Amino acid sequence: MQLDDKERPETIGARYGMAFWAQLVVFCFFVIAGLVYAANLLIPLSLALLLAVLISAIVDRARQGTVFGNPTPEWLAYVLAFGVVSFGFAGILYVLSNQAGAVAEAFPRYEARFELLLKRFEGLIGEEGYATLLTALADLNLSEMAGGAISSAGSVLSGIILVLLLVPFMLLERNPMNVKLDRAVPNAEARAKVSQILNGMSISLQRYVGIKTLVSLITGIGSYAVMKPVGLDFAETWGILAFALNFIPTIGSILGVVLPGLVALVQFDTFTPFLIIVGGCGAVQFVIGNIVEPSLTGRSLNLSPLVVVLSLSFWTIIWGMSGALLSVPITVCGLIIISHFPATRPLAVLMSGDGTLMTETREEALAPVGKPLNKSAEPTEQEG
Repeated sequence: MQLDDKERPETIGARYGMAFWAQLVVFCFFVIAGLVYAANLLIPLSLALLLAVLISAIVDRARQGTVFGNPTPEWLAYVLAFGVVSFGFAGILYVLSNQAGAVAEAFPRYEARFELLLKRFEGLIGEEGYATLLTALADLNLSEMAGGAISSAGSVLSGIILVLLLVPFMLLERNPMNVKLDRAVPNAEARAKVSQILNGMSISLQRYVGIKTLVSLITGIGSYAVMKPVGLDFAETWGILAFALNFIPTIGSILGVVLPGLVALVQFDTFTPFLIIVGGCGAVQFVIGNIVEPSLTGRSLNLSPLVVVLSLSFWTIIWGMSGALLSVPITVCGLIIISHFPATRPLAVLMSGDGTLMTETREEALAPVGKPLNKSAEPTEQEG
């Protein structure tokens, strides 16, 4: 059998020659450069989108309920959603504003305590090692770091104002989007494909943001319940930090245990509070991360752990801490988009956790290529 010109290996290889790869490298360079230089605009825009998704998830859940036997009105669902989100932000800002100054004042005391703690280990690490650690501690200047962290937190809070201004306008676009989509994409087949992609992104993001917020809240409350009875300084702040860090895959959970553990090690004279906090907070993180969250999330995201770590590293380098928070949602959106196109579908399969995409069932994923699935259970036209 003679191959057509389009099927010849040399023709196929010519499609992806040096020119293609050179263009791809240049394209990736400009995309990454754009992400870096436009970070001041793109980060608030992305955070506002996630917040709008969270509010939409609360609205959809509220509208499933009833009020006096009648379906929940849309306006009441939005009032409830905005009330919940506003109450959460107000609580966080209240705690941080009350304890920010006290945290900065406590750092010099922690530095002195840390030097005493190192003094106890001088016999183990030797005089030279002890002097090296003291020099590193002096260069570290924890007080200056605390001041920088507080000032950066202030800039973050100012960025939140921009985010809150963007959210209402995003929510206003939610209902007219179907009409705009019909007019923007006249072709019925293309419109169905675009609608399927947008619906998949919306459902997956709502599920991720809603469940992640819930389990992060449980993590923060559980960590606070461990730290407060022990008497750890600023337990409320560390509880909020545990809530925020839980949005960062893998590393966030580790930091949520290590940071309060180090504070306990410096604050107290004995190791018992340190062991209680590390053991208790570690147990909370383990139960939430390995039992509660997987049971709630199921396979809705189904991302490979390697992809999660690579995505976390990439977006942290590009956008810093904000990129770490946004790494998983951005990756989920990318996975949904490329899974709908035959050319990029193999890449989506490699990025998934078990080879099953969010747009297909496991039976469809495991079926041999070119072999149709058994549809005998479905009635045919002749069977009526």
